Amino acid sequence: MDILDITKRKQARFSGIKTFFRLNHEKVAETSSNVLLCGIPFDGGSTYRTGSRMAPSSMREISALGRAYHPNYNQNVFEILKPVDIGDLTINPISLKKTYQLIEKNLLKIAQNKKRVLCVGGDHSITLPILRALSKIYGPLNLIHFDAHFDTYPPAYGDEEYHHGTFVRHAVLENCVREVFQFGIRGPWTAKEDQDFIKKHEIKVWTVDDIKKKGKKLFKEIPALKGASYLSFDVDCLDPAYAPGTGTPMPAGLNSYEAFQILRNLKIEKLIGGDVVEVNPSYDHGQITSLVATSILFEILNLMV
Repeated sequence: MDILDITKRKQARFSGIKTFFRLNHEKVAETSSNVLLCGIPFDGGSTYRTGSRMAPSSMREISALGRAYHPNYNQNVFEILKPVDIGDLTINPISLKKTYQLIEKNLLKIAQNKKRVLCVGGDHSITLPILRALSKIYGPLNLIHFDAHFDTYPPAYGDEEYHHGTFVRHAVLENCVREVFQFGIRGPWTAKEDQDFIKKHEIKVWTVDDIKKKGKKLFKEIPALKGASYLSFDVDCLDPAYAPGTGTPMPAGLNSYEAFQILRNLKIEKLIGGDVVEVNPSYDHGQITSLVATSILFEILNLMV
C-alpha cells in the first residue's frame, strides 16, 4: 500500500496492519521521508491514572478514519509531506531514567538527519527528552503548549524531580526552550505559588477564561514565531466532555472546535516537531479521545507544510 491507495479509496479502512493514518511503515535508517510519526508508549511519569502507554495503539486504529485533504489549507498533507510511521520507540516501562535516555538517543539521531518528528505518547513526561534532543541540534526552541496544567510543578513525593507535571520547568531551566506559549490552562491549583515560576520566567499564558472571553480577538495576540518551534498537545486541555480518556481530567476546558481554531491561526515559521500526549484508552468511551487526538495530530501535520 502507498499514499495514493489512501486518497483513492483502494484499501478498506478496517483492513491491513494498523499504522497512523494507514501510512507506510518504514525503518528510520531506510526511509527517504523527512516527516516521521512514532509512538512512545510510556506512562511511568503519571501521578494518577496510568494507561496512556496504550494510546499509540488506540490512535493508530482510529486514525483509519482519517482523510488526506484539509479544506482550510487547501492541501493534501500526505502528498506534500509524504510522512511515514516508524513504529514505537523502544522504552523501559519500569524505568523513567532509562526511558529518557532511550528517547533522547533516538530523537537525536532523527534530528541530526534533519527529519521532523510527530510523537504520540504516553504521558507528558516524554516531552522533556524530546526537547533535550531537538535543542541540541536547533538550539533553544519556541514551545507551543496546550494543557490544563502549567507543568512547571515542583518535585512530587519528596524528591521525584521528573514526572508528567514538570517537563516545562526542566525545559526552561535546562535552556531547551527560549519562549513558552500556553493555551487552555485553568484551575483549581494546588497552591497560589503554582504561578510563581510562570511569572518569573515570563511564560505567556492564555487561560480557558481568556480564550472564551476574547474569541477571535485572541488570534491577534499570538505572535508569529520565528526560528525552530515545537508543539506539545496534552488532551486534558480539552473539556472531559470532548476528551474523557485522559490521566488528569479537569472540567471547564476547551471544546475541540476552539482547539482547532487556535491551531489553525498559529503562525509558525519552522515547526520541527510535536506531540500529542495523555490519551488514556482505559478511561475513554467509544474512542472519543483517541479520535479527537488523532484529529489534532492531523492539524499539526498540516502546520508542518
